[in-house]
Parts: sequence; C-alpha cells; structure tokens
Amino acid sequence: MTNSPFYTADHIAFRDVVRRFVQKEIEPYATEWDEAGGFPRELYEKAAAIGLLGLGFPEEYGGTPTDQFMWIVATQELARAGAGGVSASLNSHSIGAPPIARAGTPELKARVLPDILAGKKISALAITEPSGGSDVANLRTSAKRDGDHYIVNGEKTFITSGMRADYITTAVRTGGEGPGGVSLLLIPGDTPGLTRTQLKKMGWWASDTATLHFDNCRVPAGNLLGQEGAGFMIIMMNFNSERLTMAAGCIAASKVCLDEATAYAKQRVTFGKPLTKHQVIRHKLVDMAQRIAASQAMLELLAWRVEQGESPIAEICMLKNQATQTMAFCASEAVQIFGGAGFMRGVKVERIYREVKVNAIGGGTEEIMKDLASRQMGL
Repeated sequence: MTNSPFYTADHIAFRDVVRRFVQKEIEPYATEWDEAGGFPRELYEKAAAIGLLGLGFPEEYGGTPTDQFMWIVATQELARAGAGGVSASLNSHSIGAPPIARAGTPELKARVLPDILAGKKISALAITEPSGGSDVANLRTSAKRDGDHYIVNGEKTFITSGMRADYITTAVRTGGEGPGGVSLLLIPGDTPGLTRTQLKKMGWWASDTATLHFDNCRVPAGNLLGQEGAGFMIIMMNFNSERLTMAAGCIAASKVCLDEATAYAKQRVTFGKPLTKHQVIRHKLVDMAQRIAASQAMLELLAWRVEQGESPIAEICMLKNQATQTMAFCASEAVQIFGGAGFMRGVKVERIYREVKVNAIGGGTEEIMKDLASRQMGL
C-alpha cells in the first residue's frame, strides 16, 4: 500500500487505527460471537469512536466525508478477523443510512443520522421480499397514503441487522407497477404492527438476519425519502457503492485464506517435510495469490474511476463476480490445504468457507451481475 498511487498517508494512518481496533475488539471474540449468533451492541459505539461508522457521511451529522479508498481500507481491515457476519451487521448502516443522507428531509436527517453514526442506533436496509430479491421493480410491499401517514403492509426477508435495527430504510410501492411506483420509507423499529422473525443461516452466524412483517404499520409521511416514485433510482445509486464494498471484503477474505493457509503449510509436516516443500501445495498458494492480486488491481482501478466521476456499472458488476469467485476459490483451496483441521469450527478458513455463498448472492447474484453487465455492453 505504501507504494500505491491510490493511498495517501491519511489512508495508511486510518488503516493502522482500524487494524488495532480489529485486533483488540473483534478478532479475540470472533469464534465466540459466531457460535452465539450475535455480538454485543456496544461494538457499534466502539466502532463509531474511531470514526468507522461516520465514513462518507456529512460532518454536520457526525460523519467524515471521504473517498472510495478509505472505504476499501476500512472494509479490508475488518475482513482480517475472518468474521463476515460481524462486518455485515456492524456496517449495515452503510447501505441503510446513505438514502437518508441523500434524500431525507433536513428535519429527518438531523433527527436520526447523528445517533446512527455515533453507534447509538442501528440502521438497516429492507428491499428483498419473499417473492423476489434482485427484481426491485416488481416489489409488492405497499404503502398507502392516509392523511399525514403511510399505511405499510407486506414482508421483507434476508434483512441484515433485521432483528435489532432501530431504523429500517424500506422499499415500498406507493404507485403503480414497475420502477416508477417504488418509493423509500424510513420505518422506525418500534412501529406498532412490525414483527420480526429471526433466520438461521449457512454462514454469517454473528449477523442477525430477519424476515420483517408489516401489518398496517402507520409511518409518518415525513419519513418518505425523496419524492414518491423516486425510490428505484435511489436504490440503484446505493447498489454501486454496495458492490464495490462487497468486492473489497471478498478480496480481503481471500487474502486471509492465503495468509492462514501459508502459515499452516509452513508448520504442518507431512512425509518428513513441511507442506510448502510439496510442489502441489506451493502451486495452490501461487494460484490464490495470483487471483487476489488481479482482483485487487481491478477493485482499485474502478474505485479510482468512480472518484473521477465515472459510473462504470458493467465493470463494477464484473468486479463483484471476480471478487466472489476469487473468494470461493481461495476459501476452498485453504480448507483443502488445512485438511481435516480446516473442517473444524473455530478456524478462520472454515468460517470464511461458509460465507462464500452469501457474497455470491447478496447485493445482486452472480447471474444478475452478468445480465446487468451485458445490458450495459449493449448485448
């Protein structure tokens, strides 16, 4: 990083702060929290204290305006703990709160953003429904205007931080069919008629995930984000940054697999010599390193292009697939190198192996990414 044209002294200094935070506050407890299915709520305030939660948000609400590379630094340092579930819930505000900052009324922003960025309140994003995930234009959850309130009915599922979120940025249908009828509404977590069902997952055990049920929930009209019918475009703007961040996390998790497998292979002796003295193992490690380097280079170039004001949608879609496929390869090879030890719970590579699929599905499936990229290419 020190010789990179993309990172300044500020990026490097923040990397060191986040690294110490991860080493002290997350890594020693990662296995315990995974087994417990959650982590202490106090972690949000601890993360806020080092500036982690405020990245990219306006200073007037307690945030720190920054560039894409600071996000990459933060995301990749968090991934060093090999605990994707902790990162997912701790950062659920990074997808739930930007629509508030971008489209909320001044009163709404002043009321909710400071507590979210201080770690006192938890923010979540609710788009996916039981009837469909990436097909945002056809969502069914309805919000009908009733005086100075909206009446919300429907369901959302696979919602990160869904069980304990205080503010839920929710995609609803306020108009007719298609994307033009979609709006965004900020629904308080204590709204009467809102119930939550906890979900059990293959991975990301430390991240609480829920199905949300809205039964005639009355939500103040002032909680509308932007204009009625503008929700689809706000959501699409969210997706680009979400996919860049997801790619950064997947690449960093891949690097954790490489580092853990390399360390294990150096000390594990078979047939009288360390695993690294076997050519087949050395080749596996080189293949992992090669894919990680290519993915990281693609990530940083696209982040730079976004910083220049571009919107390389097709390439960001391809990057997400490149990153998730790299993670899948590296996690599989790392577990293979660990052998039986890699099949045991409590090691990073086993945990990361269970987290591969959620990354290939969340934020847009690999298939959807290819379809979006092909359309951008005019195919």
